[in-house]
Amino acid sequence: MATIATPIINDRKEIFGWAMYDWANSAFSTTVGTVFLGPYIASLAAAAAGADGMARFLGIPIAPDSFLPYCISFSVGLQVLFLPILGAIADYSHLRKRMMQLFALTGAISTIFMFAVTGNLWWLGGVLFIIANLAFGAAMVFYNAYLPDIASEEERDRVSSYGWAMGYLGGGILLALNLAFFIFSEDLGVPGDLAVRINLASAGIWWMGFAFITWARLRPRHAARKLPEGETYVSVGFKQLGHTFREIKHFPETLKYLLAYFLYNDGIQTVIAVSSTFAAAPISRGGIELDQDTLIAVILMIQFVAFGGALFWGRLAKWIGAKQSIIVALIIWAGVVIYAYGGLYGDTRTSQFFILGVFIALVMGGSQAISRSLFAQMIPAGKEAEFYSFYEVSERGTSWTGPLIFGLANQMFGSLRYGILALIFYFIAGLIVLPFVNVKKAMQDVKDYDANNKK
Repeated sequence: MATIATPIINDRKEIFGWAMYDWANSAFSTTVGTVFLGPYIASLAAAAAGADGMARFLGIPIAPDSFLPYCISFSVGLQVLFLPILGAIADYSHLRKRMMQLFALTGAISTIFMFAVTGNLWWLGGVLFIIANLAFGAAMVFYNAYLPDIASEEERDRVSSYGWAMGYLGGGILLALNLAFFIFSEDLGVPGDLAVRINLASAGIWWMGFAFITWARLRPRHAARKLPEGETYVSVGFKQLGHTFREIKHFPETLKYLLAYFLYNDGIQTVIAVSSTFAAAPISRGGIELDQDTLIAVILMIQFVAFGGALFWGRLAKWIGAKQSIIVALIIWAGVVIYAYGGLYGDTRTSQFFILGVFIALVMGGSQAISRSLFAQMIPAGKEAEFYSFYEVSERGTSWTGPLIFGLANQMFGSLRYGILALIFYFIAGLIVLPFVNVKKAMQDVKDYDANNKK
């Protein structure tokens, strides 16, 4: 079937539109996933808990602080099942942009409905988060898959870092507005719980609204492909995915990199996902016991410092290489986890948390941006969405073993610090596997595969 003319690469307007989706959906990561939803649901669940201190969901006893980590883990379990087949369908059908729109709107609308989470409906927050987080991950598959299309090989580190930086700036601006509203809500006659619900819904409105800039600028690369007679997109998608699994033997270094990424990114995402719960929890439960205003101020600071950190890591990748820059970031992440376990005590714990937040901000966006652009060099043309579906399984806020281990360690030992300490495994494992990835061979494997398929 004839395809539409391929748009030019490195088009500044299209790259801006692409990056604006990071600006749009990062509101979900910051306002919902990192700051407001975790402590809010934990407080509602604690109020609904029985005499044993456990809340009940479908009759199952759950520690209030562990409910959202369990929801994160479950949502990623669904992604493991669905994202690869969605990626295969997108690559076969050339409906990448339409599928990105569908899941972005689903996630945004689910987030807006979080306004209804209150009182005994504390569990609804977890259900809506599972839907929104699943949709968030699905849309990100197609968003990431556009990177090799819009940026040339030598520009991908910079463009990927630019996208992450725009995400931190957009998420930070909305968080700043939410912070101001939360602080002055009582003066405006708005109860604190209502202010949190409004802030949660605002993330969905922000996500949906700014995504339309992306839809206007981002161009489809191919004409939509019709189905063969007697087939459905699901059946074709499974066949496409099966073919990819048979061909995966041609990319051993890519698989090795995916293993390393899955390990260390699980650690990164778990730290991000549980940081607000850890910071707000009482000292008696191993937390830092920061008030909500201080917590939001720290997270806000992280957003704006991370904007510069993402851009800096793009430059660092040019100086020392992408893989080496990720290794530097993982060493810093390991130090963050160790200090979070052993430090943050006494009257100076607030200032200590601010300093720790600066280190997190410097490596948070950079390590993920360079990981994304490095992966783009290791995947074959025409299978971007399929490969990024596997990549996305452990992307931002979608780790699964990390939150599960954190929640179990907290519930078993009665201290959040043991959950934090358990995460050191992921960074050490990543530092063991990543140095053995041969990036040059991975890139050559892709070129050889593409060349053979053109014959």
